[in-house]
Amino acid sequence: MTLRPLAVLASGLTLAVVLAGCSGSPTPSSSGTGGGGSTPIAVVASTNVYGDIAGTIGGDLVDVTSIIDDPDKDPHEYEADAQNQLALSKAQVVIENGGGYDDFVDTLLSSAGNTTATVLNAADISGYDQEPADGEFNEHVWYDFPTVSKVVDQLVDALSSIDSADAATFQKNGADLQGKLTDLEGQEADLKTKYAGEGVAITEPVPLYLLDAIGLDNKTPAEFSEAIEEDTDVPADVLKQTTDLFSTGQVALLAYNAQTTGPQTEAVLTAAKDNDVPVVPVTETLPAGTSYIEWMQHNLDAVSAALGS
Repeated sequence: MTLRPLAVLASGLTLAVVLAGCSGSPTPSSSGTGGGGSTPIAVVASTNVYGDIAGTIGGDLVDVTSIIDDPDKDPHEYEADAQNQLALSKAQVVIENGGGYDDFVDTLLSSAGNTTATVLNAADISGYDQEPADGEFNEHVWYDFPTVSKVVDQLVDALSSIDSADAATFQKNGADLQGKLTDLEGQEADLKTKYAGEGVAITEPVPLYLLDAIGLDNKTPAEFSEAIEEDTDVPADVLKQTTDLFSTGQVALLAYNAQTTGPQTEAVLTAAKDNDVPVVPVTETLPAGTSYIEWMQHNLDAVSAALGS
């Protein structure tokens, strides 16, 4: 499978020309707690998932720009622009997902000539093998709470290194967030005791870390989910194998990526509904007005409700 990295809109030359006419500053985050009168630390995150985590830890001590912050946009089709490069040129901390998901961040950071920013790559931080022998790497690591916990630790360290006077605030906010992540992992463990081995279907591997943690068995043909993720046609026989999962009672729920739709995913959605199989919509970015913890709590609640129906 070839990952579809988030696209760069223009060449470095074009960006440099446009950049000269750009003005403005990132919008500061209002999440978390903190104080102090020093200039906020400039943080740029590839998506609002990591932006929210940074804001929760840093509060008003950080100025967070999330490059992808619209839940109606498919991150795979996002086109970065000169304003993004401007933000990255000023960034002191950069948080990217990695794993081929948002390669544009490294490209723009290099074009901006910013060699001093601390760059946190979640896929690298995860410690997972990104070239597994038994399949393709699932780059959606923000659905994996142990990985997010590691990112939190490294982000606390990075912010504390830049602003040692406020290290205690970063550490406190980080510890609070870690406690909530631990609670989410506990809920996954509880669900696993009840539902381990239950079959599920997906349209894309977005929520697989969460589903795997609950012990659920992904029955979806790999050729189907890979084709949807790569935006290629699904062979007719593979589509039938996938829709048959619902009519034959092999799966207890469908986890459906609401940000990537088309005729083939609609066919699977219809098959689930026609056979009274619960559908759990998932997304790759934060819904509007929701924090990361609230979002993941909602996802767990939805999976729990579907499995218990």
